[in-house]
Amino acid sequence: MAGEPQGDCLFCKVVAGAIPATIVRETETTVAFRDINPQAPTHVLVIPKAHYADAAALAAGAPELAADVLRETQVIADEEKLESYRIVFNTGSGAGQTVFHAHAHVLGGRGLQWPPG
Repeated sequence: MAGEPQGDCLFCKVVAGAIPATIVRETETTVAFRDINPQAPTHVLVIPKAHYADAAALAAGAPELAADVLRETQVIADEEKLESYRIVFNTGSGAGQTVFHAHAHVLGGRGLQWPPG
């Protein structure tokens, strides 16, 4: 069921504290932690604590939670002193999503070209 923790989900395990992560911020509804394979000097993931497979499912099932995730990306950017940054939601394996728990990548700290690749 959407929103319920999934036993085989890596990010649900991070939320539960079963898998360690370098958490930089936590709210009632979100967790933000450093990416283990950073693609920029600052690369933080912001996830909802509730499980939704991807950004589309999150937006459809819990728009207020999607707003919380997006709001937290700005807080992270401010805390990391990023003047410019990119927010990326990969949706589906063809777009590079490897963990099927909605998450936003906050990337910054270097020039970010467009298109990204």
